[in-house]
Amino acid sequence: MRKSILAIMAVVALSFAAMAQTTPKAEVFGGYQYLRFNPGSGIDGINANGWEAAINGNLTNWFGIKADFSGAYNGDLLGTGISGKLHTFTFGPEFSRRGDKGKLFAHALFGGARLSGGGASDSAFAMRIGGGGDWNINDRLAWRVVQADYVPTRFGSEWQNNVAVSTGIVFRLGSK
Repeated sequence: MRKSILAIMAVVALSFAAMAQTTPKAEVFGGYQYLRFNPGSGIDGINANGWEAAINGNLTNWFGIKADFSGAYNGDLLGTGISGKLHTFTFGPEFSRRGDKGKLFAHALFGGARLSGGGASDSAFAMRIGGGGDWNINDRLAWRVVQADYVPTRFGSEWQNNVAVSTGIVFRLGSK
């Protein structure tokens, strides 16, 4: 009986150790972003390309705190020849489900945005609500196959209902 209990305790301890190895302490993402910016007031949407970077500190294997930064650029706003830029900086919780092949995640991030172009700029409230999926390449590297986010901003007196789609590489640091 005593040997059985010790064997069960050893299996449980090894299981916890194995689970801990699959959850990194931090994940760093960098990649390409496509943004569809919808200015509102009857103005057509604007396509912009750029980058996205994020760092996620995992507190458990399913919950982390994320900081996300992005930049999207258009060299000819509505045919005017004016270049435009939108940068966002958002922070908040990330919820994930990890498996052998990768990770699915959802997040709700809040912060700000800076819109500039034609010598003018403005700052406003911004959110990123969405999620995506990573495919494991190895223990330390993954491909973020897709991240899709609703990115509302509030420049002026109305909301801009924007959408962003990203892909890139995730570096995993440490293990829990």
